[in-house]
Amino acid sequence: MHAHLLEELGRITPEEHAILDGNSSIDRSLYYDRATSNEVDAARLLKSGRLIDIRPNVRFVHFPEHTHNYVEFVYMCKGSTRHVIDHQEMTLKEGDLLFMNQHATQEVLPAGQNDIAVNFLILPAFFDKVLPMIDDRTSPLRDFVVSCLTGRDMGGNYLLFAVHDVLPVQNLVENLIDLMLHETGNEQLLLQQTMGLLFMNLLNCTDTIHTPDTSWEQEVMIRLLSYLETNYKEAKLQRFASDNHVDIYTLGRIIKKSTGSTFKELLQKQRLNEAAVLLAHSDLSIAEVSEAVGYENTSFFHRLFAREMGLSPKAYRDSRR
Repeated sequence: MHAHLLEELGRITPEEHAILDGNSSIDRSLYYDRATSNEVDAARLLKSGRLIDIRPNVRFVHFPEHTHNYVEFVYMCKGSTRHVIDHQEMTLKEGDLLFMNQHATQEVLPAGQNDIAVNFLILPAFFDKVLPMIDDRTSPLRDFVVSCLTGRDMGGNYLLFAVHDVLPVQNLVENLIDLMLHETGNEQLLLQQTMGLLFMNLLNCTDTIHTPDTSWEQEVMIRLLSYLETNYKEAKLQRFASDNHVDIYTLGRIIKKSTGSTFKELLQKQRLNEAAVLLAHSDLSIAEVSEAVGYENTSFFHRLFAREMGLSPKAYRDSRR
C-alpha cells in the first residue's frame, strides 16, 4: 500500500487518543443506538445517504462480541489483527480480506499502533447496484458467494480471502480506500464499478477462500461451483464426489439445500452461460459452440438454449451483434 495512505490510516483518532489517555473500553455511543444493544448500527457510522463507507479499525482496545446490521469487510493494510468470528479465533495478516454478513458475531482483540486495518461498511442495497455490473450473465459460483455474504444465516457467515499476493485484488482495494478517503462528490459510480471489479477478481481466487470450520457444506459448495466453472464440458457428479471424498447422496442433498437446484440444473446453467458468451463473442458455428460446452447433440442444444434463454442460438447471436 502506498505510504501516503498508510500515513492517513495510521493517524491516532480522537477515539484512540481517549483510549491511550486511560479509557479502558470502547465508546459505545459511537457504535450502538441503545445502551443494551450489541448490534453495531450503520446509522451511527455511515454518512447520511451513503450505502458504503470506510472506517479505520480502532486500536489499543478490546472490542467485545457484537453483530452488525450491515455487511462488513475488513482489509488488513499493515501488521495483523486477531478476531473471533462466530466463536472461531483467526489472525488477519497483511493483504487479507475478511467478509462478514449481518449474521456474523465478531470480537476484536487489541491491536498495536502499527496494526492498521480498514473496515468497509456496506448496506445490502449497495450490492443491488454492483452485482449487475459484474458481467451480463449469471454465475452459480457468484450467486453462492454473494448469498454467503449478504443472505440468510447459513451457519457460515464469513469468508476469509488470503489474497496478499494477488496484485489485482490489492490494487482494487487500495483504489477503493483512496476514493473514499479523498471524496470529490462524484465517486459513487467509480465505487460501484471498482467493487464490481473486485468481486470479479475474487471469484477467480476461490482457492484462497477460508470458510468456517462449522461450515463444511459451504466449503464443499465453493469447490463444486468452481469445478463447474472450469470443467463444465465434462463435469460429472460422481467424479467430483469421488475426488472430494463426499458421499454422492450427501452431496446431492447439500447442493439442493444450498442452491435450490440439482447438479444437473447447475451444470446446464453453467453450460448455457458459456454458450451465450461464445455466441456473442466468437465466430464459432452454432454446432461448434454446442460441442464446446458439452452438448454433442446440436438439435438438443438448440431446443434447450431456446427454452432457457428465450431465443434460438442464432437469434441470440444476432441480437448481440
